[in-house]
Amino acid sequence: MKIDFDKEKGLVPAIIQDAVTKKVLMLGYMNNEAYQKTLETGLVTFFSRSRQKLWTKGETSGNYLYLKEIKVDCDGDALLVYATPEGPVCHTGSDTCWDEKNERNFLDELEKVIEQRKNDLPEQSYVASLFKKGINKIAQKVGEEAVETVIEAMDHHDDLFLNESADLLFHLLVLLQAKGYHLKDIVDVLEKRHR
Repeated sequence: MKIDFDKEKGLVPAIIQDAVTKKVLMLGYMNNEAYQKTLETGLVTFFSRSRQKLWTKGETSGNYLYLKEIKVDCDGDALLVYATPEGPVCHTGSDTCWDEKNERNFLDELEKVIEQRKNDLPEQSYVASLFKKGINKIAQKVGEEAVETVIEAMDHHDDLFLNESADLLFHLLVLLQAKGYHLKDIVDVLEKRHR
C-alpha cells in the first residue's frame, strides 16, 4: 500500500514494536526521506520535529533499532515498524518510552535459530546434521536425553540434572521444528487444559 506522506505535512507516525516480544517501544515520525533511509540502511530513522532533520535512532547512544519489517495501516497514513532494539530505547534509559520492561524470551530466539538451521542446513551445524538424519534420529535423541534427565534426577546431581534437562528441552525444540510445530503450540495445549 502507498504511504500518504501528504496528509500530515509530509510526516506519518511510526509505531515501533519489538519484532520478537511484540512490546511497543516508542513512537516517532517519518517523512519519505526517513522511510527510504530506514529501508536502505536497515537502521530505523526518523524525522525530528523539534530539530527539523533526520535522525537515526542510536546514532549518539549506540542503542540502534534494527529494522525487521514495516507495515502500512489501512489508510496509508501510519506505520508499524518491527525492529530489534540494541539496548534501551528511551532517552531516559528505559526499555520503552512508557517505562516498561521489554524482556525477551530466549526460547523464542532459540527456536528462530533452530528454524534457520533447518532451512539453511549449514555444513558445520549440529542442528542441521540432526535434520539431515531425519525425524527418527531426532526422536531417538529426545528419548536418550529424557532417559539421561531421569537418571540425573534420581542421582541427585543438580548440575548434571539441569544440564540434561537443557539438552532434553533443546532436542524437543528440534523435534517440534521437524514436525512443523513450535513451543507455542505446546503452550496452547497446556492453556486449554488449564481452563
